[in-house]
Amino acid sequence: MLNEQQGKILIRLARQTIEDQLGLKPSAPVSPELLADPALQAQQAVFVTLHKRGQLRGCIGSLTASESIIAGVRRHAANAAFHDPRFPPVTGDEVRDLTVDISVLTEPEPLEYADSADLVGKLRPGIDGVILRDSAWASATFLPQVWDQLPAAEPFLGHLCRKAGLPENAWQQRRMAIQTYQVQYFKE
Repeated sequence: MLNEQQGKILIRLARQTIEDQLGLKPSAPVSPELLADPALQAQQAVFVTLHKRGQLRGCIGSLTASESIIAGVRRHAANAAFHDPRFPPVTGDEVRDLTVDISVLTEPEPLEYADSADLVGKLRPGIDGVILRDSAWASATFLPQVWDQLPAAEPFLGHLCRKAGLPENAWQQRRMAIQTYQVQYFKE
């Protein structure tokens, strides 16, 4: 578990990464000594989410722990800012209007369920991030924070299906592989 101070370091690192890529002077540079923290060197999956005046501006991450938290924050901050296909690249004029959120994920676990009603009953709104996969290899995830906008399981799962390119009711019509995970969430 990371503490609040470590979370603040990760937020500063994400912002610094974006500023560096834009050729801007970092507003709150992170020293190499702070980045040497062994807890930040652990391998865990990370998502970086950017908002601009409360609206989503980019969100990229990984569901598998294939690199250190620091490396993941750097890579995903750059990708969220400049390579999220839903948005144009962030510009230097926008940086001051961005807020940065960091999610450090637990390892996803399969969620066993009998039918769609059982699935709805087993999901924990506000706690579980959900990965949905169907047999055609369509897949998508929502971080636990998405429950804030979609607090009921049925619309949450419907939107998740749409994100995966599936019909909104696909989760009710056929068996999906469902995994859940939790996050440590740090918000700027």
